[in-house]
Amino acid sequence: MLPQDEALDILIEFIHVHGYTKVKGIDLQTIKELASIVLKENVFVYDKKIYRQTIGGAMGSSFTLTLVNIFMWKWQKELVRRQDISNEFYGRYIDDIFIPWNKSEKELIKLLEEANIWHPNIELDYKIGQSLPFLDVLVMNDKGNLSTSVYHKPAAEPYVVPSISDHPRDVFSNVIQTALARAIRYSSTFETYQQERRNIKLMLLYNSYPSSFIETEFQKFYRQYIPTTSSLSFIPNENEFFLIPHKLLNQPTARQSQLAMSATRADLPNYSTYQAQIQSKQTTKNPDYQEK
Repeated sequence: MLPQDEALDILIEFIHVHGYTKVKGIDLQTIKELASIVLKENVFVYDKKIYRQTIGGAMGSSFTLTLVNIFMWKWQKELVRRQDISNEFYGRYIDDIFIPWNKSEKELIKLLEEANIWHPNIELDYKIGQSLPFLDVLVMNDKGNLSTSVYHKPAAEPYVVPSISDHPRDVFSNVIQTALARAIRYSSTFETYQQERRNIKLMLLYNSYPSSFIETEFQKFYRQYIPTTSSLSFIPNENEFFLIPHKLLNQPTARQSQLAMSATRADLPNYSTYQAQIQSKQTTKNPDYQEK
């Protein structure tokens, strides 16, 4: 769990590194004080006693999740640096990390064991293999090439919102559209996609979706990207298949566009300046002061 004071310091460092002295007119000290209230003033009653949270943040809080990501931004710097040196990819979603590795397994284990001592509150539970799931993607090392497909969790498949449930019709449409988009995005080959498409259809039939509704939704999906298939509920060939991912992946969400705009305003040289300021402040501290 997050050490609260350390997390607050990293929050201010993160904002400063990205070129901000204020956020929407609010100065950094005020942001830190407000963040401290959100993080530290969490209380509950148990057995007629009042308890206050002293480490971590409230579960389900959007701020806690954001702070976790910022905390990991600080922690992962050394791991990212080493991957950059090897010209290797580094991916993270909250607390799930994915890295490809071209050196020996012994060297990888050594790196991961080192990473396990970088912070006392962060411990990596790692898996190494030629084929591993990362979130809902199955990543495979196929003779030196990475191939991907949709990962199906055994406990969750093949269940989706049943068509007999009391939901608006657009919910059922979205189930199909999302499943097809995910299949296109994650399938690295046409054959893999074809198999996933069959899985989707079987899953929908299993959950009582009418065949006519399935076919109509399939046609609607393909029509968005390949006008020539307006009357088809499948992709006719491999060439047509590889056109769709480019169109899908080139459509950023509103949130992605917002983040990209923020990134362009980042002033990365501020990082070294901020580090120098921190060191200067530390040298003026009371020598009797100790971090706890």
